[in-house]
Amino acid sequence: MSDNASYQWSFLRLAGLDQLTLQTSEELSHLGDLDPKLWSAMSCPASGLEFDPKTLKLLDANNDGRIRIPEVVEAADWLCARIKDPSEAVGSPKALPLSSIKDDTDYGAKLLATAHNVLAGLGKSDAGSLTKEDVSTAVAAAAQKIFNGDGIFPPQDGIENDLKEYIAFAIQTVGGVQDASGAIGLDTSHSELFLSVLEEHKNWREAVKHAPCPLGENTAAAWSALGNIRQKIDDYFSRCRLAEYAPISAPGLNEEEQLKTPKESGLLDTAALAELPVSHVEAGSLLDIGKGLNPAWKDQIVSFFTLTAAFLGDPAKVTEAEWKKIQESLAPYGAVLASRPNAPAEGGNAVLDSFSDDDINRILDSDLHARFTEMADRDLSVPAAVDDVAELEKLTLYYMNLHRMLMNYASFYEFYSLTGNATFQAGTLYIDGRSCTLCIPVQDIEAHAAMAQHSQLFLLYCACKRSDGAAQTMNIMAAMTAGSDSSLIEGRNGVFVDINGNLWDATVVKIIRNPISLKQAMWSPYLAISRTIGDNIAKFAAAKREAAQLNAVAKVTAAPTAQKPAFDMGKNVGIFAAVGLALGAIGTALGSLANAVVSMSWWQFPLVLLGIFLCISGPAVFLAWLKLRKRTLAPVLEASGWALNSKLPINLPLGKYLSKSAVLPPNSKRTFNDTLDQKSHTVRNIAVMIAAALLVVLVWLGATGKLSEWFPQPQAPEVTEPAPEAAPAPAAEAPADPAPAQ
Repeated sequence: MSDNASYQWSFLRLAGLDQLTLQTSEELSHLGDLDPKLWSAMSCPASGLEFDPKTLKLLDANNDGRIRIPEVVEAADWLCARIKDPSEAVGSPKALPLSSIKDDTDYGAKLLATAHNVLAGLGKSDAGSLTKEDVSTAVAAAAQKIFNGDGIFPPQDGIENDLKEYIAFAIQTVGGVQDASGAIGLDTSHSELFLSVLEEHKNWREAVKHAPCPLGENTAAAWSALGNIRQKIDDYFSRCRLAEYAPISAPGLNEEEQLKTPKESGLLDTAALAELPVSHVEAGSLLDIGKGLNPAWKDQIVSFFTLTAAFLGDPAKVTEAEWKKIQESLAPYGAVLASRPNAPAEGGNAVLDSFSDDDINRILDSDLHARFTEMADRDLSVPAAVDDVAELEKLTLYYMNLHRMLMNYASFYEFYSLTGNATFQAGTLYIDGRSCTLCIPVQDIEAHAAMAQHSQLFLLYCACKRSDGAAQTMNIMAAMTAGSDSSLIEGRNGVFVDINGNLWDATVVKIIRNPISLKQAMWSPYLAISRTIGDNIAKFAAAKREAAQLNAVAKVTAAPTAQKPAFDMGKNVGIFAAVGLALGAIGTALGSLANAVVSMSWWQFPLVLLGIFLCISGPAVFLAWLKLRKRTLAPVLEASGWALNSKLPINLPLGKYLSKSAVLPPNSKRTFNDTLDQKSHTVRNIAVMIAAALLVVLVWLGATGKLSEWFPQPQAPEVTEPAPEAAPAPAAEAPADPAPAQ
């Protein structure tokens, strides 16, 4: 792959992303030059996709369970090298035309000949194209034939009996390889290995026959017994030497403290006794065979030294030197036995042991291997061999399916172009009057949800089950991208229809809540207020009901009390005054509101209503819009094992396509004469009319001042200031003396 592509690519802008179209032969043949950072996906699972499983298996070249960019590029190059015009594979054709096979090479000519042989074997010699079913049938038929072109033969009917027996013995001894039919068979290399193992085993048996046998015919039995007691007797003589070096350690070497309470400790059991020394340990002691032996080892020790009595000076006692001499004498014989060649297959040594010397010589001296080799060579040269048919099947599947894989891997064109279901879409979930097409299979719900919650999508996790002969279960994740979430709760049931049309019962087991649509966000404040009021009313009613019940019980159980005093109007006049004050204030407020409304021009009414609506719904819609524009498919697919380069946004138009609500067909006829719902409609309409009338009357009374008259607000007492004292009138001036008379 090259980071600096030299070819001019074609992209289509969809949902804000550049989607590679790959429509021409040149684009397909230059796919390896495309910058890996421009691929939508870098790897994806090789299973669990709604895609042909055989094609996925072929794409997973290294069988690691994942499909990566180099494997996809290799598949595209392989297809382009065998097709005359790779652009014919665009659009996922339904069959491979024989005329499209490039036959100008020996390999291509062989593929074309194999195709004609396959069609002839199916009785379709006149057909000009191959379908997926044709090649699948041909591969299965070729695999069941004895001569199927793979050079491998299981021990099956149709093979000569002696050769069939030879194949079975060889597989049991050295193993085999898988035949095209799926059975384990023998090939030429394993046949040669079988002969080699038989020859080695024959030589080893001859070596055993000529091995030193110091005890004659008792040597084999003595060697076998030596392996069982060697460690315990070596341990005994080691303890004796230690006791001679440190006599004070003798009680501990004999483990005498474990013998004080044998019944309580259970040491009389054979398993417990076997852990103790084979005889009593003393400094410089001999091993006395006649007495004092550990009961758990006595029989084996006596039997061994009976066989090796020729090495003992005293048949009843064994010195450490005699013990070492016996081991040294038997060592050469043991070395020959240890040189035995092991058969490669598990349990192969047991099979070889079951062969007599005559059986081994008969196989080695026969022509069975030569006949098997001749049969294998004949198998490899048959026309329309299974390998050739397998290559033809690969070509057919790539021709039909590879371009669709590229449209769901190199780009997500198929998902964003709305031309069909993408490879990760498993089917459609029907629930709450809606259909969700973005459904993905999920193995572990909790693990998937931990990553998928970052997608900002409203996600429903459903447990699905169906019974079709046998009970089947699966988990899916469905993204709800349009509508409302008011009735989507855990425990709701729906129906999931998979990509093959099978019906599954689906139950919601987990929900990740996020905004679904702007419409839902617009009405969410009012629904929240409605739910809050309803909950508070229900709580208030429940509290009153409980209080009434407790009060009734208290009255029944309580002793008779004095008669309740009569209602005192004078004492409660303050309450009535307060009620009147509140109603008056409400009336005044409504009157002021009515006066303000009446004083407005007609065009101001919708602006006021719009302003109120924006103040309530605006913040919720804005916050929802911020989240909706961040919706992405990437975390959902990443949680399913994909490795992506793109965020894969899901905008509002795409969301409406992925989740659709139920709508009547365009030519439907609707009749509103619902007799079953008439009463409820009437009651509801009457209630609405009465409430509206009361509101109008209340506003009118407030506007005209009637409420203030009926419920006057108490007036504060007037404080009258004392009138100022009148200032004393000025004294009248005495009239002036008249002028003296002249």
